[in-house]
Amino acid sequence: MAKGYWIAHVNVRDAERYKDYVSTAKPAFERYGANFLARGGAYQTLEGRAFARNVVIEFPSLQAALDCYNSPEYQAAKAIRVTVADGEITIVEGA
Repeated sequence: MAKGYWIAHVNVRDAERYKDYVSTAKPAFERYGANFLARGGAYQTLEGRAFARNVVIEFPSLQAALDCYNSPEYQAAKAIRVTVADGEITIVEGA
């Protein structure tokens, strides 16, 4: 079974409140088997729009990645995130 991945690009506007998003999202990530492959760190934008924070999260399957995003736990975290950060999330199936 192919793995699923979240690819997120984020500009955080309020670092203190972003911590609330992270702690609220944690139960969803744990429940759906998330493995953070990249979380922040050095980057180079070669094409397109630059974001200050880039995240890649691996899940056991595409369905697990989608289920995590749509879970009540993550939707509660998302409600916080959209008030303190701008970004994009794409969910893809691995090769």
